[in-house]
Amino acid sequence: MIRRIPPTLLTFFLAACATASQSAPSSTGAAASTGELPALDAIRSEDIRKDISILASDAMRGREAGTIDELRASGWLVEQIRGIGLEPAGEDGTFYQWFNMRRIRLSDASQVQVAGSSLTMWKDVIVATPTDVTLNLPLVFVGTGSDAELQGKDLTGKAVAALLVAPPNPPGRNVSLASWRYATGAVRAQSMRILAKGAAAVVLVADSLGEQGMPFFAANAGRGSYGVDSIGIEKRPRRTPPVLLVRGAMLDRVKAVGSQLSVTLTTESFTYPTVNIVGRVNGTSASKRNEYVLYSAHQDHDGVRFPIDGDSIWNGADDNATVSVALMAIARAFVKRPGERPTLFVWHGAEERGLIGSRYHAAHPMVPRDQIIAVLNADMMGRNSPDSASLLGVQPPHRNSADLVQMALRANDLTGKFKLDSIWDRPTHPEGWYFRSDHLPYARLNIPAVEYSSNLHPDYHTPRDEWERIDISKLTRMTQWMYATGWLVSNAAQRPRLDPGFKLER
Repeated sequence: MIRRIPPTLLTFFLAACATASQSAPSSTGAAASTGELPALDAIRSEDIRKDISILASDAMRGREAGTIDELRASGWLVEQIRGIGLEPAGEDGTFYQWFNMRRIRLSDASQVQVAGSSLTMWKDVIVATPTDVTLNLPLVFVGTGSDAELQGKDLTGKAVAALLVAPPNPPGRNVSLASWRYATGAVRAQSMRILAKGAAAVVLVADSLGEQGMPFFAANAGRGSYGVDSIGIEKRPRRTPPVLLVRGAMLDRVKAVGSQLSVTLTTESFTYPTVNIVGRVNGTSASKRNEYVLYSAHQDHDGVRFPIDGDSIWNGADDNATVSVALMAIARAFVKRPGERPTLFVWHGAEERGLIGSRYHAAHPMVPRDQIIAVLNADMMGRNSPDSASLLGVQPPHRNSADLVQMALRANDLTGKFKLDSIWDRPTHPEGWYFRSDHLPYARLNIPAVEYSSNLHPDYHTPRDEWERIDISKLTRMTQWMYATGWLVSNAAQRPRLDPGFKLER
């Protein structure tokens, strides 16, 4: 496994971002400090606005993990935090923790035929998950594939076709990419039910809403699957039954007596370098020097994709440039006035590929794992109502430290005074929001953790997520809230305790 970037490449992308490394201008509009939060005035809207206007600009091209664009953003971040005064806490005395990400996708040689007609991959047909398989089977149509329609049918080894039906938890109104969410949720739920009957392949015929979601479904599925690379990892996926989504116009063909499904699917595998950025501020107490408060963000997003309204750069300003620049502002505060405990700042890479950076750092932390006493993670902090926000990990079964929660609530009283929306933290929430950000790998290891968020909005994962749409005032207050929590943890008499009997289950 390649663990390091070659020096020539490192020099290249650092040089590429050097022009964006200018320091922020001075501010006269800083928030007032309080006795309990002595460096609060170091968190300034001017700095946050300047930083996000660079990190979420078109010049960063959406910061897609595993691309030179992510490396450019990483290099820019390192130059900024070096200037702020963070100490390197990555590998070999640097700010970098390099690792490889493995990608497995379907090759262009893959073919799908239905009733003798060849379908165009990613336009007429979507293969939900990469797999290596060749088969030629008659199609068995089962209507909507409901439990009643499947009852008593022997589907073992057969290619089964069905109409796509709404998923159990359809997306709510006024959320972005609702048709894609509908299509992926429906395909997942319906195919699992049919495959449980022993089917060798599943062909789902899109309804009107599912067909609307096919372009983004194709863009994601066509990229393949991603994971942390390691020695001995399988470079090809297991031979799993193919799950296909076809357009509604194919209905008559899949229903026709004697229709045949023929597929030849082959995969190819790649590795890409990606990186976590890790910096540190030492604490002032000798007795607490091995108890780290970890601030967490991810700096990657979706990169350059298909255009929407003429824009093909998916900048990810709210997701998650807001928190990346918030950690920079918090770092300024701790450099100005360190807490008793040391503070670790981690900008995770490849979060959008499945929490890959946080999974890697949680498994290979840059400080001993038992020295990480709390994780303060955030994802999207700059949109929606100016006076509302969410704190996740507050209520069971997600809460793993009542001590940490109480400090976070106290910090909110001292700073933003947000009205907290608890719905997003409930295990019944259809978005499963708690399980979709970088605190999760740490919480699974029984490290006290919470997540801050201002939640979803219609521009989420679209090119419309631009920095000009960010509420800088709200983002500043959210940043102050995060800082205040870490300051309270850093200076508490005792480290946050894990709740007795905590076991994270979905």
